[in-house]
Amino acid sequence: MTDQVTPALIAIVLGALAGVLLFVPFVAVQYRRRGRLTIGQTALWAGALVYGLALWTYTLLPLPDPEALRCVPAQVRPLQFIEDALKYPVGTVGDLAGNPALRQVALNVLLFVPLGFFLRLAWRRGFVVAGIMGFAVSLAIETTQLTGVWGLYPCAYRLFDVDDLLANTAGAVVGGLLSAALRPWLARSAAAVDVRPRPVTVPRRALGMLCDALAMLLIGGFAGALVAAWREYVLGVSPASAASGPVEAMATFVPFAITGAITLFTGSTLGDLAVLIRWEGSSRWVLLGRALRYLAGIGGWVLLGLVSLDVLFALVSIVVLLFARGRGGLPGVVSRLHPVDARVSRRGPDGRRGGRHDDAAR
Repeated sequence: MTDQVTPALIAIVLGALAGVLLFVPFVAVQYRRRGRLTIGQTALWAGALVYGLALWTYTLLPLPDPEALRCVPAQVRPLQFIEDALKYPVGTVGDLAGNPALRQVALNVLLFVPLGFFLRLAWRRGFVVAGIMGFAVSLAIETTQLTGVWGLYPCAYRLFDVDDLLANTAGAVVGGLLSAALRPWLARSAAAVDVRPRPVTVPRRALGMLCDALAMLLIGGFAGALVAAWREYVLGVSPASAASGPVEAMATFVPFAITGAITLFTGSTLGDLAVLIRWEGSSRWVLLGRALRYLAGIGGWVLLGLVSLDVLFALVSIVVLLFARGRGGLPGVVSRLHPVDARVSRRGPDGRRGGRHDDAAR
């Protein structure tokens, strides 16, 4: 049981890590393709991500100890499973259900059924593409097993079985065919795509704030890791004996400088850009307004983290976002700017909005 549970846990953990790394680009893509981020789309892509990793963990892990490696010969006879199944009783339904050869084939079919579903739901591809992709993915897995993870081991530690290749391909096709039952829902979902300007709501602003925080943490973690590696492998400073001050400083000020420069240059933070938000207000002192908004938002959160006040700042920001006018939150109050959908045309000299987006929204 442990051998079956461990690959699933690894896939979930790796999927969660990959989801964090890809979350901001995912939000940006969804807003540009669909005009919004929905719980259904998020769950769909999260499931596809974990499933893809599960294919890898279940078919290649655990990696064996090279000292205890046992080479496994390849099985290259198509439909060999039929001969293997006939070695066991097949007279009743119970016999068929308990037949280990048939059960192995059934599990290989079921393993690739979700691939057909995800190809249709996420990429709008039919059962023909599902079959091709099922064959390609299965061939990649089987070849990796046959070559001992492409030479990492001197021989195959798992069985290359041509029947697995056939069963996996059949499973992907079955998944594509079964997903045809969802065609009406898919049609409604596609028709519901609307990329016209939308009101800036509290959830949308909160999503942008979350994207800002994740971007800060990821950039900071990457910068800190680079500094730590430089100190250890180039300067020869032992991680155990070295002070963490330089690493923490770089992990704070590098993302602060990068995201601050983006905000000053574009007028939007990375989170604003992801959820298609632009800030408007007085045209005087544009850079000052952008700087104040940055310091009253994600920039202030990072700086106050140096004195352990980042949690309090985040709570205050959430409260102000809920009750401040215009959904501008604390940055809007301080800078006297307000957020609008980035697809809304900018105000003209007469103070009125213009452009095709506004015409379409009327």
